[in-house]
Amino acid sequence: MANPMISKSVSQSSRPKKPKKANIIPLTTRRFMAWTVEITLFIASGLVPYNLGVYVNSHSDIRRVPLNPVLVVTEKVIARPLALPVSYGIRHVAWPTNILWILALLLPTSFSSWQLYLLAKTGSTIPKRWFGVRVVNVAGAAPGLGAVLVREGLGRWTIPVSAAYLLWRYSFTFPNLTLFTSLTILMILAESKGWPVEKQPRSFHDQLAGTYTIDITSTVNHPGEQSTIAQNDGNSPSTQPASSTPSSKNSNFKLFLVGLTSMIAVLSTLIGTQIYIQTQESQRRTEQINSQKFIELLKGLNTNGVTNEDRQRAILALGTIDNQQSIQLLIDLLAKETDPKILNTIQQALINSGFKAIPELNRMNQFLAGELVSLGKSSHSEIRQNQLILTQQVINKILAIHGKIKNIDLSNVQLGGQQSGGKSLFKFVLNNLDLSGIVLKSANLNQANFQDSQFRSVGEDRRWDTYDDVIADLNNVQLKQANLINVNLSRVSMSQSDLSQANLNKANLSYTRLFAANLSSAQLVGTDLRNAILENASLTNADLSNANLTEANLYSARLVRVSAIGTQLAYANLSKTDWQGADLSEAYLDYANLSYANLSSTRLTGTSLRSANLENANLRDADLSRADLREANVAGADFQGTILFVGKQNPADQFVETPDIGSQNASIKGVDFSKAKNLDQQQLAFICTQGGLHSRCP
Repeated sequence: MANPMISKSVSQSSRPKKPKKANIIPLTTRRFMAWTVEITLFIASGLVPYNLGVYVNSHSDIRRVPLNPVLVVTEKVIARPLALPVSYGIRHVAWPTNILWILALLLPTSFSSWQLYLLAKTGSTIPKRWFGVRVVNVAGAAPGLGAVLVREGLGRWTIPVSAAYLLWRYSFTFPNLTLFTSLTILMILAESKGWPVEKQPRSFHDQLAGTYTIDITSTVNHPGEQSTIAQNDGNSPSTQPASSTPSSKNSNFKLFLVGLTSMIAVLSTLIGTQIYIQTQESQRRTEQINSQKFIELLKGLNTNGVTNEDRQRAILALGTIDNQQSIQLLIDLLAKETDPKILNTIQQALINSGFKAIPELNRMNQFLAGELVSLGKSSHSEIRQNQLILTQQVINKILAIHGKIKNIDLSNVQLGGQQSGGKSLFKFVLNNLDLSGIVLKSANLNQANFQDSQFRSVGEDRRWDTYDDVIADLNNVQLKQANLINVNLSRVSMSQSDLSQANLNKANLSYTRLFAANLSSAQLVGTDLRNAILENASLTNADLSNANLTEANLYSARLVRVSAIGTQLAYANLSKTDWQGADLSEAYLDYANLSYANLSSTRLTGTSLRSANLENANLRDADLSRADLREANVAGADFQGTILFVGKQNPADQFVETPDIGSQNASIKGVDFSKAKNLDQQQLAFICTQGGLHSRCP
């Protein structure tokens, strides 16, 4: 295609015009600088409100609301192609965060739309004007909206980013996002250079859209630049590029390709239709055979004079038929039969049926549990309880025997422990199993045993922490007194679940969502709770000794009388938490947010609180001896009765001599206590002598 020709009008003035001074910076460099500014403004328009939202959500004492559904959908759309972990369950954020994150979506979209409009109508965006760069069509005019969409949407972004994504997705670099970003930048830069074999290379996106990038600061052609403007006198019209006629050879080749593609499409349709018809016919025949077998076995069960052995053989045969009617019949028999031998045979038949029996078993299980509640302590309640236990046992055995469990829905199932007269009648046990993908929403699993099991596994890409990880759903589940030792519950959604008195020692609960969960009196010794969501959760009397809660979110959680000896709580959000009477000895709370926290009567001996935010915290009667408060923010904190140091005991009053274990004083050097509340004279004297800051210090 020929370069655009822009006619120059003949000057009517007798005085010659002063020639326009050329820009000393090459056009290629200025184009790159303009593009860099455009990308920077685009990214900044999204990052600024997003980071403000993160700051407000982490540091503000503001009412929490569910995450906006638009943001939830956007997160999932972005997570899948980039192999990012998807957040499950309902997330709660500060209400301004919802607004700021919506702006983080709208502002980049609005900014890019505005820039594209300017480029289409004037040939320049704001940064391009700053650097003297303009985009024109073959006639030397603004390119128009259609050409701009092809140039920017298809040529500059879609093609190079898609090529980079395919190389990244199907190579050893997946899922490293840094390498994907680097590969994308390289593709965009390579596309902008054009074909190096050309004398005057044009960017691929310019060639695709039929546009040219010119220097508006000069009318002189610069050698080596990709676009030039040929000048004619005022009487000569602009030369239009001549269109070339395609050769007959190319036309024949195109016709051949079209014909070949059409033939392949027709053959594929015919073959696919034939395969579909044969598959449907095969399924229909199988269903007919199974129905005939079911009818024959049903007649054998209902015939008078049939022995128990014959009935047992017929029942076992029902378990081998791939027919939903046979499963329904077996479950009905399970609820009606009283002969122990026949009941065992029915259980075995249902176990042989496998996972396809689970939906009907769950239905019967819930029906019997409801009946048991309505009957109370009547004469029929014991019968219903025995029938309920039978369904529980069958479900337990199917899950334990048939291995890896995925997409099994046991919502609202009643599998809690059954006791009578202090004797355990049933306990749900699934030790050391892969339960990832199972749905146990609102299920009753009290006293269940899941030791060493995992509720999360890798997906098809065989990589952890990507979009296709298989994760169980345990929202609103009841797990009172459950055994969850060494269980993998990472990233599982367990919002509003009841885990009171459960044993979660050494379990993996990193990134787990435990919003408003009940963990009262739970055992969490050595548990991994990094980045866990525990907003509004109850952990009263729980044991968190040596647990790792780094960067966990415990906003407004209740931790009264918790044992957290040696617990890692660095960078955790502990705003508005209630720790009254808790033991945090030797815990690590560096950079933690404890604003408005209730730490009254807590034991904080030897605790590291370096750079912690204790603004407006309640530290009344707390023991801070040997605590490290350096660089902490204690503005507005209440220190009434707080122990900052341990005075030396009079030897005459000391019955047994205790060894000297070093300084018992809190480390407060450089800490500003000017805005702290209720400091007594002894505390002030200690602050002033130990390097603390206060307006009343001499």
